[in-house]
Amino acid sequence: MSIKLKVKRKFKEDIEPEEIFMDSKRLKQYSGSEREKIEKPIEQIVLKVFFAFVFLILFSLFLKSFSVQIIKGEYWRNLADENRIRSYPIKALRGIIYDKNKEPLAINVPRLDLVIIPADLNKSREYKEILEKLSGLLDIEKSEIEKKILDNSNLSYPIIIKENIEREKALLLESEFSENPFVLIRKESRRQYETGFSHLLGYLNKANEQETDQGYLVDEYVGRTGLEQVYESLLKGENGEELVEIDNLGRTQDVLAAKNPKHGKDLILSIDAGLQKQLYSALKSTLNNLSTSKAAAIVLNPKNGKILALVSFPDFDNTNLSEEMFIDPNQPLFNRVISGTYAPGSTIKPLIAAAALQENVIINQLNCPGHLSVPDKYNPGVFWTFNDWKVHGTVDLIKAIAESCNVYFYTLGGGSGDFEGLGIDRIAKYLRLFNFGEKLGIILPGESSGLIPSAEWKQETKKEAWYTGDTYNTSIGQGDVSATPLQVAFATAAIANNGIIFQPQLVENQKTKIIRKGFIEEKHLETVRKGMREAVISGSARFLSDLPVQVAGKTGTAETFKGKEYHAWFTGFAPYSDPEIVITILIENGGQGSAISVPVAKQVLNWYFSQ
Repeated sequence: MSIKLKVKRKFKEDIEPEEIFMDSKRLKQYSGSEREKIEKPIEQIVLKVFFAFVFLILFSLFLKSFSVQIIKGEYWRNLADENRIRSYPIKALRGIIYDKNKEPLAINVPRLDLVIIPADLNKSREYKEILEKLSGLLDIEKSEIEKKILDNSNLSYPIIIKENIEREKALLLESEFSENPFVLIRKESRRQYETGFSHLLGYLNKANEQETDQGYLVDEYVGRTGLEQVYESLLKGENGEELVEIDNLGRTQDVLAAKNPKHGKDLILSIDAGLQKQLYSALKSTLNNLSTSKAAAIVLNPKNGKILALVSFPDFDNTNLSEEMFIDPNQPLFNRVISGTYAPGSTIKPLIAAAALQENVIINQLNCPGHLSVPDKYNPGVFWTFNDWKVHGTVDLIKAIAESCNVYFYTLGGGSGDFEGLGIDRIAKYLRLFNFGEKLGIILPGESSGLIPSAEWKQETKKEAWYTGDTYNTSIGQGDVSATPLQVAFATAAIANNGIIFQPQLVENQKTKIIRKGFIEEKHLETVRKGMREAVISGSARFLSDLPVQVAGKTGTAETFKGKEYHAWFTGFAPYSDPEIVITILIENGGQGSAISVPVAKQVLNWYFSQ
């Protein structure tokens, strides 16, 4: 059975080919208006314009693509990588500071910080919401947080918003911002110091703008004052780096590479931590019973100039800094051992005695009636009186040192009657040899040089002439002469070690450096030492006579001319026959040196030689 198939057409009638040709033939016979009603092909000029337009578009796209991929290809690839790959710093741990026995004085302890990535947070759609939440949870003003973000908006590494967060709070914060990869809880480290070492060690503070320009990270800590500042480059170390791949939301996908940090080098000091703590405790308990809070003390080894302890009061908490310490009128940041300058009082007398012996300006014996009367050279009928603190009777050099006889040293320094005395020029010469008036070169910042007055200095500074009375005052450590406790200690060490002035050293492995030696004959220094030993046996420092070792020393009570209590001094060394340590103590406006500073020295010396 055959099936016939038909093609269904749209029109009822089929159109035959000849009809198309006939229509074409007829078209030529119609008028123009009639021809317009019938379709006709596109003109060639239109097609050319169209194809030219398409070509121009394609060619411009090709040029742009060539520029992007070939000419600027590396630039755009780097930019894309920067958006995809982040470099996060890995902070180096700071070097540990130890005492001479490897007891740690400054260490690193872990802490938890909340950090943000400013570049990401600043672009977040939830910026304002996150800001509000951070402000509320951290109890920080929103404006403060926003300022830090805007000031660092170009940084794509984490910066600190809140430090040292308690663990429970850190867990809460981590939960709150778990969906925000640019708000993080990070484990960092903070510096922790032993109490009582603040002026030695200094403290850390955040890098300033100049330091960040020099390579420090924002929020990175830098040494301020003390050994933290001096040895910053040694202790700091070198930060590492971590390259991570992030997604379009800023979340870490993979760690591509890591460069480990180089931790800072450790520092071993010449300081004896036990001795430092004992000195600190003894001074603090004494100050608690006085109306003053200011004092300075130093202990050193006279054989090499290494400092064993250094304490200044008031001190400060260098682990937990506060704004108040920077504006406190008592200046807790001021290191009185190296920066404070004071009239040395009678602690200068052993130096004057050494100078007189060296210059052969000797008074074998002298009667002290408790004062020295000197006629005015311009008006002989007028007498100037220079008082002593008591009547000493007949004294020689050793007794004058032991009992701190002012009349003897007035005469030794400025002369009386036919006895000429040293005179201010020779006094100034020997004080300089003992390194008064000059810095000793301790590595700590802020050392003062003190002052040795002279006729030229007085004329230039005060527009006044120099009088014999000025020489008398200088001879007993009063008037305009001034020195730091550091200078008094190292001058005392020179008497103890037969005339060597060492440069102060604070680091255990530092090489000993001699500033000066041999300027006083050893036999003369031995005489001075006998006077200082007699001061302990029967003189102003006899409170030290029952210690387990023989001690030599000199007390000092320096007038302040300000209506306040005197400065209380003591400086000495032990053991007498072979000195191991020198101790110098100053208590500002503390009163009598024999009553205030000597007991502190006794407590420290007793502890040291009972170990």
